[in-house]
Amino acid sequence: MNLKRLPFEEFKSIYSKVPRLCVDLIVQKDNGIVLIKRAIEPSLGKWHFPGGTVLLGESLEDTIHRIAKEELNIKVSIEKLLGYMEFFKTGIKSFGNEASGESVSIAFLTHYQGGKMQGGVQGHELEIFNAIPEGMVEEQAIFLKNTLGFKGL
Repeated sequence: MNLKRLPFEEFKSIYSKVPRLCVDLIVQKDNGIVLIKRAIEPSLGKWHFPGGTVLLGESLEDTIHRIAKEELNIKVSIEKLLGYMEFFKTGIKSFGNEASGESVSIAFLTHYQGGKMQGGVQGHELEIFNAIPEGMVEEQAIFLKNTLGFKGL
């Protein structure tokens, strides 16, 4: 199937009215997990999971592999579904304007399988962590603590 992203104005219009369905990857590598420092809004400058919107007609498995390639330039294997996170942020700066920013993200535990790791458009700085770093997106930090027992916060 040929997947297409929505035109930007249509994306903003739709997702200012309804929550987005997203997938977040918890990528295990070298006894830690890979996080990206965001280079764009929302959450500019914060550490976060690689993740993104599920495209129309795209399976969750295909979304996982697309995100791993787009955001980290790697291949991953999927271990298991970990749970979900809800983001209820009204009035956040997003896409150059105020937007609802509401989303539900399904989190999957994955394993690095190869590729030269490098960032993408959303963030160039990558690091491997075995504890919750300062300056991490709050909902994701809480999720790490509650699901995988990461220390921090």
